[in-house]
Amino acid sequence: MVRRSGILAPAAAAGAALVVSALTVFLSGSDPGVALTALARGALGDRFALSDTLLKTCPLLLTGLAVAVAFRTGIWNIGAEGQLMVGALAATAVGGSCQDLPFPVPLFAAVMAAALAGALWAGLAAALRVTRNVSEVIATIMLNFVAARLVGWAVHGPLMEAARRYPQSDALPASAMLPLLVGRIHLGVPLALLLALMIWGLLFRTAVGFRWRVCGQNLHAAEFAGFRPRRELVAAMLLSGALAGLAGAVEILGVTGRLYEQFSAGQGYTAIAVALLARLHPAGVTLTALFFGALAAGSGAMQRTAGVSAVLVAVVQATTILILLALDSPRSPSARQRSATP
Repeated sequence: MVRRSGILAPAAAAGAALVVSALTVFLSGSDPGVALTALARGALGDRFALSDTLLKTCPLLLTGLAVAVAFRTGIWNIGAEGQLMVGALAATAVGGSCQDLPFPVPLFAAVMAAALAGALWAGLAAALRVTRNVSEVIATIMLNFVAARLVGWAVHGPLMEAARRYPQSDALPASAMLPLLVGRIHLGVPLALLLALMIWGLLFRTAVGFRWRVCGQNLHAAEFAGFRPRRELVAAMLLSGALAGLAGAVEILGVTGRLYEQFSAGQGYTAIAVALLARLHPAGVTLTALFFGALAAGSGAMQRTAGVSAVLVAVVQATTILILLALDSPRSPSARQRSATP
């Protein structure tokens, strides 16, 4: 369970961010009531809106879990976006090559390939960290750019559609796609929720999770306790990359059905905000991913109905994190009280 104190600050930050955003809309000459109402209706107003919210939440949940696992262990994985892209690339390549096989072989192969690709991509940064002491922040950021160029090369080259008209892959076969459950909601949504529960169990109910959390809090204490921090960091990073790679597979196999440039809406970067707002707790990640997913789903309706740019969603996200950081600052009264508490 998430502690009550751990819930109040993120909730207050999100509420304050909405207030600041409403003020921004007002100062721009628009009606904040109309804008926020349109935002809410676009996210929750009907069955289509709810489906859109859940579909946008799914990759955010998986990438948010990826970031939370790495950060909990003390390794700063800023590369969930790149790991998502290579996961999507692997899922497309493997799913398309298995099109002659019966269901669910292509789907299973594509999902496993995506998880493996994401893990290996994250493993590159982890290996540089433990063998050469290269900052994983720099390594993962650079690998994001490499992954983006790799996807561009693939859709302009070996994975380009047979018609050679657009820089995109051919549509994946139905046997490689995630089954639909209700309307547009695919199997990836409940699987992401199941993974959130499994990550919670791993972090807080297993010896492996305990070792990871100790490494994240104090490497020297972990070494003194007889743990092997390097091995734990690499293992956590591999799991983190696998989760982000699965997010890429879910987006390709459940939503787009094919790979193309700029297919990602930046979920891997938004995942950092999701994880931080959730205080790196899997239950919190589920809620904050839903919050950001709702914002993303409602932004289009807000722009159409109220004439307010969808960029406002980015303002809400950034303001939420800034306010949360301010609340956690050592200079804040609440933080001083916490530090004074034995």
